[in-house]
Amino acid sequence: MQSFHIPRTHAHFSWNRDFEPAVVVDPGATVRLEIANASGGQFGADATVSDVARLDFSRVNPVSGPIYVNGAEPGDTLTVEILSIDLDSWGWTANIPGFGLLADQFTDPHLRISKVSQERAELLPGLRIPVVPFIGTIGIALAAPGDHPIVPPSAQGGNMDIRHITPGARLHLPVAVPGALLSLGDTHSAQGDGEVCGTAIETSSEVTLRVHVKKGHARRFPMVETHPVSAREGRAIATTGIGPDLWQAARHATEGMIEEITRRTGLSAIDAYLLASVAGDLKISEIVDAPNWVVSMHLEKSILDGAM
Repeated sequence: MQSFHIPRTHAHFSWNRDFEPAVVVDPGATVRLEIANASGGQFGADATVSDVARLDFSRVNPVSGPIYVNGAEPGDTLTVEILSIDLDSWGWTANIPGFGLLADQFTDPHLRISKVSQERAELLPGLRIPVVPFIGTIGIALAAPGDHPIVPPSAQGGNMDIRHITPGARLHLPVAVPGALLSLGDTHSAQGDGEVCGTAIETSSEVTLRVHVKKGHARRFPMVETHPVSAREGRAIATTGIGPDLWQAARHATEGMIEEITRRTGLSAIDAYLLASVAGDLKISEIVDAPNWVVSMHLEKSILDGAM
C-alpha cells in the first residue's frame, strides 16, 4: 500500500484547480500531513494579545497539500478516511475584532493559550475542556478557475468546522476537477458547534488519512460518517434564543450562555465567550412552528466545576 508524507511547509492559502500537487497517489493510499495552526505560525505558545492585534490575515488558515488522487474525475466522490490526529501540546483561542457571532459586542482583541494533553485542554487554570481532535478545514479544488478564499466553505468542502471530522470518521466530497486536489488544515483540540467567537482551540498537528474514489457517486454537498466520541455526554445546561430569525436566535442563545457562565463562575464576559466557542454546542432545536424558531446552546455542566 502506498504511503506518503507532506510537510507543513508545503501549504497554500487559497483553493485553485491549477495548483501543482504535493503528491500524486492512487486510491487506497495513506498520507500523513503536517498541519500548522490556523495562525500560520504567527502565534506561538508564548503569544500575547498584542500578537492578535498584529495578525496578518493573508497568512491565516494555511492548508497542507494538495493531494492528487489518480482516477478521481468530476461526477465521482472522494472519500477521506481520517485515521489519526496527533496534536501539539498547546493551542490558542482568540477574540479577533470584527470576527465572530458577537463581534459587535466584543470589539477588543483577547487571547488564551491552552495546555493540551490527550484528554483535556486547560483554557484557564482549573477550566479543562475535553479534547476531541478534528479537522476544521478540509476540501478539494473547485471547478471554477482562479484563486478562491480558504475560509468560506463550498460544495467541495473547505472551512466547514464540523467537529465530527475526527479520527474514525469518513468524509465524502463531490469531485469537481481531475485528481480532486485534496488539502486540509485548521486542526482543533476542541470546539463547540457554531464556533461562536470565531476560533476554537487552534492547534498544530499531524494528520494521517486514507483516500478512496467512488466512481459515478456524485453528490451535491459533503457528507460525514461520524465516529462516536466520549466527550459531552454528561448533564448540560442549555440556553435558548427564540424568534423568526435564526441568526438573531443564535445570538440570543449565545448571550444567554455567556450570562449563565459569568453568573455561575465569575469569569469575565470575554472569557465566557471564548469558553462558549470551544465547548458550547449551538443546535437548531425547532424550525417547524412558524413564525418563530428555537436555537439552543448546550454546555456540559462538569466543565464549569473547575472554574467555580
